[in-house]
Amino acid sequence: MALSKIDVANMLTGATPVANGGTALTSGFKNGVDPRPLSKPIIVNGDCSVAQRGTANTDESASGVYRVDRMNVGLSNIGEFRLSQETLSSGAAYNAGFKKAFRIDCQQADASPASGDIANMTYKLEGNSVQVFKKGTSSAETYTLAFWVKSNKTGTAQVNLVDGDNSRMVSATYTISSADTWEHKVLNYPADTTGALDNDANKSLEIEWALDAGSDFTSGAVPSAWESSANTDRSVNDLALQDNTANDWAITGIQLEVGTFSSTTLPPFQFEDYADNLLRCQRYYVQLGTVGDTQSGFPARAFSSSGLMFAASLAVPLRGDPSTTLVGTIRAFDDAGTKDSTSNFALANYNNTNSNIIMLQSTGFSSLSNDQSYNVMAINDTAYKLDAEL
Repeated sequence: MALSKIDVANMLTGATPVANGGTALTSGFKNGVDPRPLSKPIIVNGDCSVAQRGTANTDESASGVYRVDRMNVGLSNIGEFRLSQETLSSGAAYNAGFKKAFRIDCQQADASPASGDIANMTYKLEGNSVQVFKKGTSSAETYTLAFWVKSNKTGTAQVNLVDGDNSRMVSATYTISSADTWEHKVLNYPADTTGALDNDANKSLEIEWALDAGSDFTSGAVPSAWESSANTDRSVNDLALQDNTANDWAITGIQLEVGTFSSTTLPPFQFEDYADNLLRCQRYYVQLGTVGDTQSGFPARAFSSSGLMFAASLAVPLRGDPSTTLVGTIRAFDDAGTKDSTSNFALANYNNTNSNIIMLQSTGFSSLSNDQSYNVMAINDTAYKLDAEL
């Protein structure tokens, strides 16, 4: 490479010099500086690589279901979704570095939804993770949402930003131009100087992808400016995903940025290694227990003849008090061997949400000795599920 071909101008501005007068400035960077104010991506598991609940297809007819971590579905009386984590092996999203996606298939169709029916996909954000947008102040920032999407259906659909703290919303639209083809979409939203977001661990901001709905949600207009939340404006443009069982919709590469960017200036997606991504997901959901023949045990103390309490260690503190689900059977062992078993499991307390220790309890035993120590064992694919989703 001839020295005369090195881009001296880029040396002076701080950008990485490259041969032949080119530039190595990363898209969205200015003078080699990352415009992001945060070191971690705002969206957790935006590449859809973590699926703690399993990757198999599940058919769902209600809201609040997660198949891929942090990706929630809203579904009310409008057929059934089949949810899965899709593995990518080709296409533009794959070429951009994405190997997994969250996929929704129409499993049970409803071509004529009733007025109050609705289907969407949502991503929920804690208030303390979106203070960077300075919403409700004179210095409020704009938003840019980007994602890869693929569907057998073409057409225009909207994505809403919903401020649950102040009952406000704003929307933007995207168009799927080619069926069954991964396309990258970049949506811009204005700043909002009205209504500050609560700085806590509760849901403040929600991203809502409209997929299908009845007239209660489609009879308004797409709000391009922040307004008081109105159901009539939530699904004016959607894909009518539930009108045929041949329909599907998939998403990956979700990123939310501070500021206004285009497809050419958008900062690159922040890939995290799987371990870091998993830890961030486990703030909202974690599963303890066994896998196959591997057994897990916790030291416990009986507080009656029928109940005992034990402490479990968490890799990362949970967002708040979790709901609990037990799959399988808990057995209490003493020095003599198996003492008793139960299928009851609950939260005892989690008063300090900055702690990696959570107190759990099980009742339903019949022959424990009060104040005696036991070892609680989860055997043969028993799982303790702790859910602190928003």
